[in-house]
Amino acid sequence: MASTRFNAKPGDLIEIDRGIYQHWAIYIGGMEVVHLTTPNDDSSSSGSSLMALDSPIGKVKREKIWEVVGNDSFKVNNLLDDKYQPRERDIIVKEACSMVGLKMPYSIFSSNCEHFVTDLRYGKAESRQVTTAATIGGATVGILALGGLGALVASWLKDDNKEERREERREPRREPRRHYNWQQ
Repeated sequence: MASTRFNAKPGDLIEIDRGIYQHWAIYIGGMEVVHLTTPNDDSSSSGSSLMALDSPIGKVKREKIWEVVGNDSFKVNNLLDDKYQPRERDIIVKEACSMVGLKMPYSIFSSNCEHFVTDLRYGKAESRQVTTAATIGGATVGILALGGLGALVASWLKDDNKEERREERREPRREPRRHYNWQQ
């Protein structure tokens, strides 16, 4: 991508499309970003192994944006500006730079690269990817549960209908015989 098309300001969040997930970095100026990676992560590889995402430890790196982006598409995405007041840009950059080289806990669900950059910008660690995945996962589980329940009910009804059809094929039921007491 041509650098003339890139117009981020220091403290902006950069969303990088890696295909099945988004990688996040924070722009610090001078065509550099700070981001949280896993130890074996090749920052510019869109084919990064998801196995690397399973590491319990991450490392904060400072790199040229083009090295991190590689051939992937990216955009400035200050996704939570409508929800939270961003911190001052100089504070965001100073804090991000002070973390370079640190090893930090890493978890896809609670402390990933998106959590890292949103915490720097807003003081709140959030990940839309995790929230969306949880929502979709919960809806899928709900749909599967309803489908399973529906199949179970249909199975019961089908079994009841079989029993009714069996009964219909047998001799029709007769009224019970009345026994008269003739000795009256």
